[in-house]
Amino acid sequence: MAAKPSPDDEPPLPTPPEVLGALAAFGNPALGEARVPAGPCATRTARGLARWAVTDHWALGEDVADTVCLLVSELAGNAIQHTGARTVGLRMFPCPAWISVEVRDPSRALPCLVPAQAFHLTGRGLFLVDTFADRWGVNVEPLGKTVWFQCALPPAQKEEKRR
Repeated sequence: MAAKPSPDDEPPLPTPPEVLGALAAFGNPALGEARVPAGPCATRTARGLARWAVTDHWALGEDVADTVCLLVSELAGNAIQHTGARTVGLRMFPCPAWISVEVRDPSRALPCLVPAQAFHLTGRGLFLVDTFADRWGVNVEPLGKTVWFQCALPPAQKEEKRR
């Protein structure tokens, strides 16, 4: 009886064309700041760029990608909805034990962490960041702010990053 193939034996899925187009048009968040224009697809684009950086560029796995994409969606959505930003900057950095992500917008107004209520349809963005990120914060800059978070890598991926 043949052994059942593991998910690690499967070839990676191809990068969707819209992500390749976004990389070409807006930049690679793994190499510098990707400038994502505000619009109906902005959070989807930021999420696609983040997933590509985590899974294709750094091969950190789907669990890390899922968490990073959720938090990038929330921060990019907040930046567009609450600041009137015309573009949102996205930068990502891997470290031996962490992945760091930054979302930049032109407003110097600080985001507010409010308790999430079960019956509220909105207002959970920073609550989710606070819940799922290992660390997060805000850096106020002369021309806006950067909201950042860090997620710890699973032990096996920490070892891979050290090699």
